[in-house]
Amino acid sequence: MAGTSGSRAVRWGILATGGIAASFTTDLLEMADAQVIAVGSRRPESAKRFAERFGISRAYGGWAELAADDDIDVIYVATPHSAHREAAGLCLEAGRAVLCEKPFTLNVRQAEELVDLARARGRFLMEAMWTYCDPVVRRMTELVHDGAIGEVRAVHADFGLPGPIDPDHRLRDPALGGGALLDLGVYPVSFAQLLLGEPDEIRAVGQLSPEGVDVNTGLALGWDSGAVALLSCSITADTPMTAAVTGSAGRIEFPRGFFHPERFVLHRPGRDPEEITAVDGLRSYQWEAAEVMRCLRAGETESPLVPLDGTLAVMRTLDAARERLGVRYPGEDEGLV
Repeated sequence: MAGTSGSRAVRWGILATGGIAASFTTDLLEMADAQVIAVGSRRPESAKRFAERFGISRAYGGWAELAADDDIDVIYVATPHSAHREAAGLCLEAGRAVLCEKPFTLNVRQAEELVDLARARGRFLMEAMWTYCDPVVRRMTELVHDGAIGEVRAVHADFGLPGPIDPDHRLRDPALGGGALLDLGVYPVSFAQLLLGEPDEIRAVGQLSPEGVDVNTGLALGWDSGAVALLSCSITADTPMTAAVTGSAGRIEFPRGFFHPERFVLHRPGRDPEEITAVDGLRSYQWEAAEVMRCLRAGETESPLVPLDGTLAVMRTLDAARERLGVRYPGEDEGLV
């Protein structure tokens, strides 16, 4: 269904049972206007355990069975991104609205297929980029667009996890879309493009694992306006995980955890630093869930906070960066860009 009545809770299905599915479900269950009524997994025992853990009434031992449940308003796809095209596509084909985890897909070709399918069917689809829904980030973008720091000249952001990562871990498995760029780099790239749009120039350098995925990557993005972004991601080093936006008349600095921040500091010449903090209310995944439910109740098939065209633009940047790094996944025989 394209929308849902504001008089009742939105009914969610959860597709996959891993750690992020558990975290999202935990937050969702605390929202009065949301109900989690079903979970689906390719392993029936996994779905049953997840359902018992969270008090979910329906446990399906297959994605198709979950997607076929007409009582579900929207399905949250929480599989590894290598399965996003299949899982989200199955749900859209069955008539469900979809919130799909990031990165949206393995590559822009798959992303375009999902977007085309959703638009053709008139179904809601959104990437689960919680950063874009966070009120602190939204306040930052308002300030930037209102000229609080002048014209944006540079964006800096990083996201790195300490190694070593075992060779059999999904982050090093090409078949699962492994590497730092898609799993972690999507955050700095999305942050930069939220402010500056799709870059006009993309450069990438990095180290590849023996399996052929990137483990330590740096990106330099450029725009015809003269703005630049210096971004990095790693699965070999615990980076600061901070971000900064520098303009011609000031700068904004985010502390560790810029992708779900509680505050930022606005610096402007001749003024004391201003700290902007989180508003009381929702937290973490609840902000993106609230945006999904708002869209469904309003009959919107795309979110203005996380527009599908923006998701496609980020995927094009990630594809271009992987092409420069020489990272290809199984089935990507042709050039990415």
